[in-house]
Amino acid sequence: MSARRRVLFLLGGSVLAAAQAVFSQKTDKVARIGYLSHTSPATDKAWMAAFEQGLKDLGYIEGKNILIERRHTAGQPQKLAEQAAELMRMQLDVIVTFGGVQAIRKLSATIPIVMTVHADPVREGIIASLARPGGQVTGLSDQHGDLAPKRLELLKEVSPSMARAGVLFNPTAPVAGLGQLKDLVDAAPKLNLELVQFPVKGTVDIERAFATASKQRIGGITIIGDAVVLGLNRSRIVELALQQRLPAIGSVRTWAERGLLMSYGTDFHDLWRRAATYVDKILNGAKPADLPVEQPTKFELVVNMKTAKTLGITLPQTILVRADRVIE
Repeated sequence: MSARRRVLFLLGGSVLAAAQAVFSQKTDKVARIGYLSHTSPATDKAWMAAFEQGLKDLGYIEGKNILIERRHTAGQPQKLAEQAAELMRMQLDVIVTFGGVQAIRKLSATIPIVMTVHADPVREGIIASLARPGGQVTGLSDQHGDLAPKRLELLKEVSPSMARAGVLFNPTAPVAGLGQLKDLVDAAPKLNLELVQFPVKGTVDIERAFATASKQRIGGITIIGDAVVLGLNRSRIVELALQQRLPAIGSVRTWAERGLLMSYGTDFHDLWRRAATYVDKILNGAKPADLPVEQPTKFELVVNMKTAKTLGITLPQTILVRADRVIE
């Protein structure tokens, strides 16, 4: 072998060794993931389990090649900034969030953010478009805005003679929540319904709303999804709906599981599981700006037959055959 070829061979070997070293360092690195939720650990426990399973399916094992720093504000909005700041001090690779996008963005314009779910990130100005988010945020949207009128339609289908329907909503919720309210206001006349609005900021407002609903002969209640006020008062809302003998419909399956007549919405377990794929892509070099925000592919109609019997309602066969789950 000539001296020149020997030098090239040695250089080639050095380059290969360096590449192998870099690859080894990359694969040995423990990724740090933050998780910020505006609800309680108990509320999103099953959803987080789906996220963790999604990571595991992609080869990530907590304590081995990933660490997850979890923070929950349990429905206390004032804690979002505090918890977000705490996570930002940890030099994370990516933050996954349920309801904390704006709090994180105020602290950093660069850290990648994955939404597990958002009702309407375009309407709220979080992303430029679903196809090209264009910033540091990507993830999943649950189409709550599109589904809100559908819930009202299902309520009317259960009680065709109903003339007045009530809607419970949190008036301090983000723009997307108020957008759903507008969608309901637009949909009500088409169903020959008068929509009565019940803004609620806490338990006292909820009690008052149901008392008023009884006096005003409301025929049914639909609930705009909100983890901060309505989600944390879910059990009391179910109790009051049963006491007032009101058919009611919620946005996620937990409502029907707790005793509400029906729920119709996105399968949150599927969204959390799919959020893991975004984390994987970002950890492998993808930019959130280039990752399209996905919309749900699974929707669930859950009906509670025990509640129907308690309310003296015979659910139409058209609803029963479409139900993904019937709780006896």
